[in-house]
Amino acid sequence: MQDAPDNAVADQSTSQLGLAVLMAVAAMISVQLGAALARPAMDSFGPFAVTWGRLTWAAVLLWLIVRPDIRSYRPRDLAAAIALGATIAVMTLTFYLAIMRVPLGLVVAIEFLGPLGVAAFGFARSWRLIWLALAFIGVLLLVRNLERWTIDLIGLAFALAAGAGWGTYIVLNKRVGSTFKGLDGLAISFVAAALIATPFGLHETGLSLPGGLIVQTVGLAVLTPLLPYVLEMQALRRLPSATFGILMSAEPGIGALAGYLILHEPLSPQQIAGIACVICASVGATLSARS
Repeated sequence: MQDAPDNAVADQSTSQLGLAVLMAVAAMISVQLGAALARPAMDSFGPFAVTWGRLTWAAVLLWLIVRPDIRSYRPRDLAAAIALGATIAVMTLTFYLAIMRVPLGLVVAIEFLGPLGVAAFGFARSWRLIWLALAFIGVLLLVRNLERWTIDLIGLAFALAAGAGWGTYIVLNKRVGSTFKGLDGLAISFVAAALIATPFGLHETGLSLPGGLIVQTVGLAVLTPLLPYVLEMQALRRLPSATFGILMSAEPGIGALAGYLILHEPLSPQQIAGIACVICASVGATLSARS
C-alpha cells in the first residue's frame, strides 16, 4: 500500500529536477540571446545607455511584481542585497563594454575565469587546480597566437572585469538567496543596480531620453537580466550546486553560437579549441568538487 505514495514522491522529484534543468537551460539561452540582440541597440545609443535602460526596466517590473517589504529585513541583509546590486551593475556594464570590442562567445568564455576562480579557493593546493590551469590555457588560445594578440586588449580587460564580477555575484547571490524570501532580495538588488547605473546612462544620453531606447530596452530587460536571474535563482533552489554548475558550463558554447548566428561573428579553430578548454575546465571543476 506504500508503493503508490513513494512512486508519487519519486515522480514529483523527477518532475522538479526536469523543470529545474529546463529553467537553467532557458536562462543561458535568454542571456546570450539578449546579449546578441542588444548589440544593434548599443551601436545606436551606446552601451551605458542600453545597460541602464535594461537594469531600470528590470528593477521596475520585478519590484511591481514582488513588492518586497523592506522593513521586515535587517540592515545587514539589505546591505548584502545592495552589494549584490552593485555587483550586477558592474558586471553588466563591463560585459556589454566587452562585447562591443570582442566576439560574444570569447567574452563569455573569458568571463568563466570568475566562477572558476571562486571554485579554486575551495581547491587550495589540491590536484583540482589543474582545471583552473586548463581554463587559463583556453583563454590564452582565445586571445593570442604565436605572433600577436588576436583580440582587442581593452575588450579583454573589460571581459576579465566582468568575470571578477561574476565570481563575486555567485558568492553574494548564495547569501541573498538564503536570507530573503522569494524574489525579495533580487528585487532590491535590481533597484540598487539601476541606481548605480543611472549616472553612466545619463552621461551617454543626456537629459532627453530617445524613444527608441525606451522601447528597445523593455524587451531586452526581460531577456536579460530579469528572466535569466529569476530562472537561475529558482533552478538553484531545486538543483544540487554541482548539477547546476555542469549545466552552466555550456554557456560559452551557447554564446559562441548566438554570436555566429545573430551577429555573424566567426571564430578561428584555435578560438573554438579555447572555448572547448574552458567548458571542459568548468565541467571538471564542478565534478571534482563533489569528490
